[in-house]
Amino acid sequence: MNLFTDFEDRIKNALEQIDIIKEKRSELDFGRVGVEPPRDASHGDVATNAAMVLAKAVGTSPRALADIISVKLREDPDVAEVSVAGPGFINIRLSVGYWQRLLAAIITGGEVFGRSEVGAGRKVNVEYVSANPTGPMHVGHCRGAVIGDTLANLLQFAGYAVTKEYYINDAGSQIDVLARSVFLRYREALGEQIGEIPAGLYPGDYLVPLGKALAEEFGTKLRGMPEAQWLPIVKDKAIDAMMVMIREDLAALNVRHDVFFSERTLHDNGAAPIRTAINDLTFKGFVYKGTLPPPKGQLPEDWEDREQTLFRSTEVGDDIDRPLIKSDGSYTYFAADVAYFKNKYDRGFNEMVYVLGADHGGYVKRLEAVARGVSDGQAKLTVLLCQLVKLFRNGEPVKMSKRSGDFVTLRDVVEEVGRDSVRFMMLYRKSSEPLDFDFAKVTEQSKDNPVFYVQYAHARCMSIFRQAREAFPDLDIASLDLAKAVDGRIVDPAELQLVAKLAEFPRVIEAAAQAQEPHRIAFYLFDLASSLHGHWNKGKDFPELRFVNDKNRELTIARLGLVYAVASVLKSGLGITGTAAPDEMR
Repeated sequence: MNLFTDFEDRIKNALEQIDIIKEKRSELDFGRVGVEPPRDASHGDVATNAAMVLAKAVGTSPRALADIISVKLREDPDVAEVSVAGPGFINIRLSVGYWQRLLAAIITGGEVFGRSEVGAGRKVNVEYVSANPTGPMHVGHCRGAVIGDTLANLLQFAGYAVTKEYYINDAGSQIDVLARSVFLRYREALGEQIGEIPAGLYPGDYLVPLGKALAEEFGTKLRGMPEAQWLPIVKDKAIDAMMVMIREDLAALNVRHDVFFSERTLHDNGAAPIRTAINDLTFKGFVYKGTLPPPKGQLPEDWEDREQTLFRSTEVGDDIDRPLIKSDGSYTYFAADVAYFKNKYDRGFNEMVYVLGADHGGYVKRLEAVARGVSDGQAKLTVLLCQLVKLFRNGEPVKMSKRSGDFVTLRDVVEEVGRDSVRFMMLYRKSSEPLDFDFAKVTEQSKDNPVFYVQYAHARCMSIFRQAREAFPDLDIASLDLAKAVDGRIVDPAELQLVAKLAEFPRVIEAAAQAQEPHRIAFYLFDLASSLHGHWNKGKDFPELRFVNDKNRELTIARLGLVYAVASVLKSGLGITGTAAPDEMR
């Protein structure tokens, strides 16, 4: 049950019964009529802009129309009070009985409450992480992993058919560098003194075990081969080993993809998928032979004005046309991007999300152009950019450098502060904003640590049930009809405020899914936890508000229904964020 869609329907039904609106009905757009929480909660429970958006079309002032609409709304038995504010906003206060029925619906729904059909089963592909398979995941990958995974969970909760995808960049020059780095460690495992790792190779110790594994499998055989022979063998072994490591790192963060797509498959059979994608664009008139202006800024010494095969991407929103085939006949990296998008589109995805690091900001327009060109404007592509994460320890910066081999891995962070702390805190800022992550602060057991505060709220709910069993030893909570128990008993304004906060959950889900902003879920959970803890604290000063009243069994059971509803929404929300809902905090 969605409070806001329910009252949007009621308000529109009321509008249909007003004479001056009926006279102009064919000219009115009810799609602009909205229902939302008032900016000031003291004004009411829901507010509508109906008078503001319809007044001009019906030939009256918003204030006058608001007064007319208010008269009709007061006829609704679930409306306790209607008032008009400012130029014509209508604020509505709901009856206690309505809140009780809504609470009963939340209890009945349990962890299903808040699920939406706004996605209508539409297929959406969410691609995230997609780090080069050249080493373990580092903390720089962490935010995109969490944002992408949580967004995928959120979209699924909102009714989309979601595929979580990882694009393995296993066809570029960095893979040759990886293979040569591993081969050096292989020689080391055979007893050679390799000295300092040459510049340009990966120096990390994480390659030592792989070198040893090659030595055990091949002995000295590889060392006697020319590079052209051993390079493809080592590349395959290195990629496989790196992807095992990456999968394990992601699993430690509770991130699991449905599809791992290999870039190398685009280059199979003479790069047939890339040729097909370019031919498709050629048929549509998007490909031509030409030259590009020199890059902005200082001109590279080796830059040459040569004719290339270009994608006419400026016709579909890009800043500059993009090369597909170089003057030497080789395909560009961008050509593989085109083929990869076409592959997704051919798999039936009309909606695609790419979660990229902020350093990929220059890719946004070109990817959007690819989507328009390949799909004839039928596909929706969204690029979410994740700003950098700055690491601190007790306020002091923690430095990292992948190239030097001295870097903070994702696994390091998870093992130090825990998976849940990492995931929740990576969501506790909008992805487009920089994030400071302090190892000390995310392990504090205080309100200043959002993940602790939210998880503690769920644990507190579970402790209330344990207290109820202690107060009433014969109470079989599992057999209780908690939804029925709340009727006529949940009446205190503080309790109803908690119900109102629960009622926001479906609206938050739909809004976050449609805006593709998973951080909204973390913010909502913190607010809900704050409401629960605040009500708990009131019980210290006013015993009559305590959830467990050992003098009143029936009231206790009713309040257990409220607690159950809070726990269910917290568990659902935490599930979307990929974090646990603990029964106890240790």
